[in-house]
Amino acid sequence: MQYQQRKKAKAKFKEIDNNRENYLIIHYSSESFYGKKDGKSPRITSIAVRHFSDGQTDSFSIIDESELLNKEYPLKDIEINYDTLELKMLNRFFYFVNDHKEYLWIHWNMRDQNFGFKALEHRYEILSGQQPKIKIDDGKKIDLSRLFIDYYGVRYIENPRIESLMNFNHIKPKDFLSGKEEAEAFDNKDYIKLKLSTLRKADLFSNFLTRAINNNLKTESKFKETYGLSFQGIYEYYQDNIWLKLASWAITIFISGWVGSKF
Repeated sequence: MQYQQRKKAKAKFKEIDNNRENYLIIHYSSESFYGKKDGKSPRITSIAVRHFSDGQTDSFSIIDESELLNKEYPLKDIEINYDTLELKMLNRFFYFVNDHKEYLWIHWNMRDQNFGFKALEHRYEILSGQQPKIKIDDGKKIDLSRLFIDYYGVRYIENPRIESLMNFNHIKPKDFLSGKEEAEAFDNKDYIKLKLSTLRKADLFSNFLTRAINNNLKTESKFKETYGLSFQGIYEYYQDNIWLKLASWAITIFISGWVGSKF
């Protein structure tokens, strides 16, 4: 039932809002997994982790590793040293995970080995020959894209949802790249653009989440899709709309005054 799904999602938004310091927002960019003919898993280029409470963001990227180790792995030689730099980046990321065991991780569709936490773990295992010592428990992962579906209904915005939701809310983030543009940037070895886009998307998801918590994220949802047609759903709609409450209050005052004047 849509009402029950929405109720759970609303409770989750409230929980996040009341404990912002416990939540991290993660996103990463990679080589496109579409059209790969060699059967290998996509390379990871950059990872961004943003603290929801204060916006502080940690960045992990092959471009950063190359700059830190410029004498051994100069920027011009990133492609021939990609495996080494990618492993160093993932090592640094999993050290971060180890230091943030108690946190909860908000993500967008990071659900499988093509694109997700398992993809990061898989790349680490491929490059190092062993699994990461620390993994993020599934119970500590929150898929923001699914949370929005539960809260607003499956048709809340057209695909591609990130770009559509961004445009519908008149958000124009600098450095944002679409999936196709990220694939092109990888092919062109423009790793700085990929890093900046990854950082921007972590910021964008924080923006989406904040608006949803404040109940001012604009969507294309219709009443039935969002609230359902149950009595509870209609009551929830009333509770969510301050103008209805004010109108109801004004009508009650008017009727009370009118009745009082007759007696």
